[in-house]
Amino acid sequence: MARCRLRPPGSPINVFTPQPIDREILRLALPAFGALVAEPMFLLADSAMVGHLGAEPLAGLGLAGAILQTMIGLMVFLAYNTTPAVARWLGAGDGRRAVAVGIDGLWFALGLGIVLAVAGRAAAPALVAAFGANAAVTDAAVTYLGLSMAGIPAMLLVFAASGLLRGLQDTRTPLVVAGAGFGANIVLNFWFIYGLGHGIAGSAAGSVVAQWLMVAAYLVVVGSHAKRVGASPWPRRAGMLLGAAAGGWLFLRTLTMRVAMVLAVYVATGLGSPQLAAFQIVMTLFATLAFALDALAIAAQALVGRHLGAGDRASVRAVLRRCLEWGLLAGLLSGAVVAIGSGVLGHLFTNAAAVLALLPPSLVMLGLSVPIGAVVWVLDGVLIGAGDLRYLAVAGVINLAVFAPLAVAILIVAPAGTAGLGWLTAAFVFGFLGARLATLGWRVRHDRWMVIGPDRSRP
Repeated sequence: MARCRLRPPGSPINVFTPQPIDREILRLALPAFGALVAEPMFLLADSAMVGHLGAEPLAGLGLAGAILQTMIGLMVFLAYNTTPAVARWLGAGDGRRAVAVGIDGLWFALGLGIVLAVAGRAAAPALVAAFGANAAVTDAAVTYLGLSMAGIPAMLLVFAASGLLRGLQDTRTPLVVAGAGFGANIVLNFWFIYGLGHGIAGSAAGSVVAQWLMVAAYLVVVGSHAKRVGASPWPRRAGMLLGAAAGGWLFLRTLTMRVAMVLAVYVATGLGSPQLAAFQIVMTLFATLAFALDALAIAAQALVGRHLGAGDRASVRAVLRRCLEWGLLAGLLSGAVVAIGSGVLGHLFTNAAAVLALLPPSLVMLGLSVPIGAVVWVLDGVLIGAGDLRYLAVAGVINLAVFAPLAVAILIVAPAGTAGLGWLTAAFVFGFLGARLATLGWRVRHDRWMVIGPDRSRP
């Protein structure tokens, strides 16, 4: 295979020089940026409001959030598998088949969401107890997690619907829906938490209501697309099975990432409640940055899938190069903001002095790691768009194998105070992200991941 170079040797980075592919990327990435920023705002809003109830409710939200985000995050393949599949059929000129593939994903998401919600509700006390937190933190976590299970089917439907629309090269509708959902979440949470005095339970209830309102909006839009192209609104058994099989590799890839995050939260729990609360803030900011910078990855998924469906490898290379250039620049700028603001960002989430004192060194490290993360997220999006899912799953296992010994060492040594939180943050943002950079960067050195046609099959 021909070697795929990101630029000729010795040529400068021309990030500020207009390129032919720029308009396509910006058309998808800018609305995707708004939608992706709105998604973690659910957790940001929860963290900010619950944080002012005290350190223990915030720590409880950290535990419940880690479990809930693990459950939801493991299902992100519903969007990531749908986007390139829909985009490939669109690139091949078959709009009806493209929408039908997305509708299959919606039905699969609904069934899976109901099963997870029922099982998660029953298992909530045991899942929280496994972290070994004190009684007050455990009670808060169980309350939040149990109520939040009612929103699991809604969030999975949101994943699948947004994946369908992105595959159709529409990132504006997810922006509108996500923005409206975030606005509703803020109002509902404030009312339930402070107006009705329900505390952390009100935070969970407000988010669930907002999530189902988002589903209603998506179903209206998807229904109009199905009517336009003549696609059936009912599921196809073969399509659902095919999507589930392809999603298995993405599930494994995502599982390794979530295991790393849960392991990090487990270690933070062993360091103490202030460290756990502080680490919740660090990981909330990390998730926000990841979602924001993932806009280029979303654009790459949709464009790579479409161009491979049309058999255009040259455009795929152009998307890869340009998204990497812009991703690195965005990572440098946003990382600098976090590092410079390390002394004040914590005040947005809590007024607990013990928590605020722990944060600055870890936030500086988070800021320094953002450029690494930006490149990782772009490469991840490109390979997902290409359907190179088996490699992503194997790479995820390798990445976890790098991080796990680092986390276990911190758990055993259990350094106190700022040092404990700092070492844990460094292990995650440099050890885990660094391993992801190495494995994904290795893959894109050659063209063998570029398989053309509406259906991707491994050569």
